[in-house]
Parts: sequence; structure tokens; C-alpha cells
Amino acid sequence: MNSRIENSRVWLMLAVAAIFLAFTVGMNAQVKTTKSTTSGAPTHEVTVERGEVVLVSGDDLVVKMEDGSIRNFPNIPTSAHVTVDGRQLGIHDLKPGMKLQRTITVKTTPQVVTTVTTVTGKVWHVTPPDTVILTLENGTNQQFTIPKDQKFNIDGQMTDVFGLKKGMKVTATKIVEEPITVAEHQQQLTGSMPPPPPAPPADAPILVAEATPPPPAPAAAPAELPKTGSILPLIGLLGGLCLICSFGLRIVRSTF
Repeated sequence: MNSRIENSRVWLMLAVAAIFLAFTVGMNAQVKTTKSTTSGAPTHEVTVERGEVVLVSGDDLVVKMEDGSIRNFPNIPTSAHVTVDGRQLGIHDLKPGMKLQRTITVKTTPQVVTTVTTVTGKVWHVTPPDTVILTLENGTNQQFTIPKDQKFNIDGQMTDVFGLKKGMKVTATKIVEEPITVAEHQQQLTGSMPPPPPAPPADAPILVAEATPPPPAPAAAPAELPKTGSILPLIGLLGGLCLICSFGLRIVRSTF
């Protein structure tokens, strides 16, 4: 019993889905929408920025602009390149003092997108001046919001919403033009190496550096002998000799 109920539910869901799909396809077949785009003459705007590399730190670039301002360009991708003397240099190849020039070209093209919506059906109900319900060729009803000053074609005659009556077969065309602007940006980055230092003038004296030999080292002072002698023993010796002489003279006198 339960299986039969489940099968019935499944078939009911499939039927509802099929009806919804048929309704959607049929409704879309009655409402036709086309879009077209027309382009005008493009304009070009060129901007040139010049500067000098001040610092390169990792993926960050600091540039002194032509007007004296300092600008920091962080997180420059490694895929970005600058053309210097015909070579492609990355962020890590830039050096302080290099001149950079960025040329930005903006191409602006005016366009008009035209959307044309065509609806065909029989008037089922109308509420002037806002809405109308049409019965489409597949038998379904659909409500439409009536734009201001909308005109309807009834058997080759054009009328507004107040001329609609139930049962009339009408064809309505809605045209919407939307102006847009498409901008394309192109960027070219070039650079040049810093100029070499200027050469000295021809009449400037040329200094020649000559190597001067270092002065001779001073001669070492002779080493002094240690003071090991003293006059005290000599004085003692002389005193002893004088004492012996005095004893000898005394002995001689006593003998004679």
C-alpha cells in the first residue's frame, strides 16, 4: 500500500514538472526578446607619467615623480616588466637612479544596447493604464506591466491601453535603448639607465698620486747595563787601608 502511494507521488511530481516545463517553453515562445548593439566613434586619452627610482625593497617600488612627489607602488607582481634599452627588466632588476616612464592609453567607445521585446496574445483583462493580462497562443495567461505611452497593434491599427477590450488580439513591441560606455586600458612602461658621471674639463689639472716610502723606523736605544756595582765597598777598603797604616806607624814609632 505504501509503495503504491509513493509511486503515485512520484508520478504526480513528474507530471507537475512536465506541465511547468511546457508552460515555460510555451510562454517564452510567445514573448520574443532580441538585443543588438551599435558602437560609435571611439576616443583615445593618453596620459604620460615620469619618475626616478628611489628605492626597491622586495616587491615594493618607491619612485620620485616628475612633480617632486614620492609614490610607493607596493606588491608589484613578478610578471610586470619595464623595457630598458631593449631589455625586459623585472622589479628586482631596477636600480636607484633609473628613469621610468608609464604611458596609459584609454580607449573609450560609446555604445547603445537596444532590447526589443515582442508580445502577441488576446486581451483577457486590462487595468488602464498600468497592467494587462493576455492569453497567449498556448492558452496560458500572463500579466504585463504597461510602459508609459505604450502602443498596441490591433489589426493594423495602433491604439493605447485605453483602447483595449477583452478578446482583442494585440501585438505589442517594447523597445529599450540603453547607452553604455566601454573603456579599454593599455599600459606601456619604459625606462632608461642613469647617466654616467660627467667627464672632467680638458683644462683641469690632472693629479698624479705618487707612492711615498714610509720614514725609517727609529733605531732602538742601546740597552743599559744593570747597575750591579757600588762605591761603598771601595770606601770600606780605603778605610781599612788607612787603619792598617795608622797601626803600622804606631808600631814603627814605638820601636824607635
